[in-house]
Amino acid sequence: MTKENSSQITEMVLVGFSNHPHTEIPLFFLFSLTYMVNLFGNTMIIILVVIDSCLRTPMYFFLCHLAFLNIFYTTAVVPKMLFNLLASKKVISYDFCLAQTYIALLMGAAECIILAIMALDRYVAICYPLRYLIIMNWSVCMQLAGGAWTISFFASVVPLYFTTAPICGPYIIDHIFCEVPVLLRMVCEDTSLQELMMVIGAAGTLLLPFLLIVLSYLRILVAVMRMHSAEGRKKAFSTCSSHLTVVTIYYGTGMFMYMRPKYLYSAEGDKFISLFYAVINPALNPLIYSLRNKEVQGAMRRAIERWKIFQRQMILS
Repeated sequence: MTKENSSQITEMVLVGFSNHPHTEIPLFFLFSLTYMVNLFGNTMIIILVVIDSCLRTPMYFFLCHLAFLNIFYTTAVVPKMLFNLLASKKVISYDFCLAQTYIALLMGAAECIILAIMALDRYVAICYPLRYLIIMNWSVCMQLAGGAWTISFFASVVPLYFTTAPICGPYIIDHIFCEVPVLLRMVCEDTSLQELMMVIGAAGTLLLPFLLIVLSYLRILVAVMRMHSAEGRKKAFSTCSSHLTVVTIYYGTGMFMYMRPKYLYSAEGDKFISLFYAVINPALNPLIYSLRNKEVQGAMRRAIERWKIFQRQMILS
């Protein structure tokens, strides 16, 4: 998408689910509910970590970053998708389309790296419990978080900016939002360079973090199997189960979307995959972490109790 040609494009058709018009109203209510669950759940996690001292640990610090990017990612995608489900003219401005593409890449890369850091955190907590707070001190956590966002930016946004190519009409995007694999189908010239950069970027932000997660959990598995206490093994597995569930869902769909050749693209299949990692998965994350986590459940109970006490004090005053 060169500046010369692309600057003349003002808007493009965003097909979404218009090929199945009878599904648009039900999907509007379904995705609206999913988006509200996403906003409420992820915001709740951030608030609980901020107000509850018991959750001020490295694990929940990184969970806050995960919650923030889930909110930001879906907010860049879902409101426009909901609007188009009801609109008769289903379009998206060119500038907003580019913004969605950059945000999708940045947030996707950041989520991969943060999930890898969370796996590393679990490895240190289980394999080196006595040195955990020394190794994962707040200075290290801040550096890891800052490094995750910096690496994500330079590994995803910068390569995309310098490998843009002109797109050709008709300017019709048969997808639910703008992202690189979809826009590559509209490029006028040979896309070998763009595909290569996408695979390299995916290898750096998807594959390498995934390998780190696998290695971390292999070491965790060895350490857990050496534990003599069945209760200790159960506790160790329970602290990792939520993270493993999120990793499996996110990496499975992300790798399939960004690490496959262009000839395997399918418009309808891509919509389903993108829905899963950009809309559904961010809403599932807080449910997975809160429903299966006693610490988060305890923080929620304490927050509710404090709110009840505050209300009683307001009534009495």
